[in-house]
Amino acid sequence: MKFLAGAALLASVASAASIDNAKRASPLDVKIEMVGNSGIKASITNTGSSDLKVLKTGSLLDSVATEKVKVYQGSKLKALLFFTDLVVGVLTNITENQVKFSGLRLRMMTSNLPEAGFQTIKAGKTVSATFDAAELHDLSAGGAYEIVSKGALQYAAVGSNKIEGSVPYSSNVISTKVDGSKATAAFKSFHLKREAVQDDCSGSELEATVNGINGAAELAQAAASAASSDDDKLVEYFGTTSVRDQVVDVFNKVADETSSTSSGAAYYCTDVYSACSNGVLAYTLPSEDFIVNCPLFFSDLPAASSQCHAQDQQSTALHETTHLSEIAGTDDLGYGYSAATALSTQDALNNADSYALFAQAVYAGC
Repeated sequence: MKFLAGAALLASVASAASIDNAKRASPLDVKIEMVGNSGIKASITNTGSSDLKVLKTGSLLDSVATEKVKVYQGSKLKALLFFTDLVVGVLTNITENQVKFSGLRLRMMTSNLPEAGFQTIKAGKTVSATFDAAELHDLSAGGAYEIVSKGALQYAAVGSNKIEGSVPYSSNVISTKVDGSKATAAFKSFHLKREAVQDDCSGSELEATVNGINGAAELAQAAASAASSDDDKLVEYFGTTSVRDQVVDVFNKVADETSSTSSGAAYYCTDVYSACSNGVLAYTLPSEDFIVNCPLFFSDLPAASSQCHAQDQQSTALHETTHLSEIAGTDDLGYGYSAATALSTQDALNNADSYALFAQAVYAGC
């Protein structure tokens, strides 16, 4: 069953500067290297004096098809990083050359995370992970590409599974040439899995899925109204009132998308991409309007919660809907209230949980 069916250059320079700042401030030293045509090996070294217990799920260390690198067509990123003083007014905006990510966006539990979702990186030690950039980025054009990994790893204290904060990281930039035909084969092999999925939600799972979608529509409508008038809430979750129109627009799009359970994005209850583990509630394949509710969505989440900043089925449906390319194409830059409200305004606007938390807070009267 189907459910839901010149200034730019300066922004690039600022992004490049943030990469260097993240590298200097972090105890994580991340290096990436090419393996074969489009494979990448990432080596993560803990340069600090203490062991670091990081959340592996959804991160650079996870085998699940999440975004682990940024890929740019051409050879401008490295020049921008090292010669920013020389390139102003010369290079075009590198973001125009960024290759779209076509993998999974997850919603994680923010409490009661399983031990299997963590990995400890001992002080002075290195761990590694390998993945294929061509599976999740369309590199069929072939030729020159530049690749960088930038993000943050959430961590817990040794002996605990409670998230205490996050550690930023940024890798080196690698320049490579890709065989387009080989890259096309890798991309298709990943996305052909989608064709094997059946419309399989039934019984109580079907009921919960439909109710979650309907609840998301009501949440989004109420959130759009609140964002139109509540300055304090906008500042709390997005840092400023100047983004009011953008936030309202996203909530209105979510409300429209979730207003029907017979058209729009497709919801499934089969874990076709093997991503439903270690605290994952649901995930989205934004490029194909494809959303999966995981077993934890049904077993561990209430339909709705009046507790401030709690997770529930309706806010999870809203979270996942913002990931859709035609809605907001959001990333997952901060899970939970503390992480989400610590984001910059630009990042909050691109963070699915910022919208879910805002809407849930309106519902709960926070």
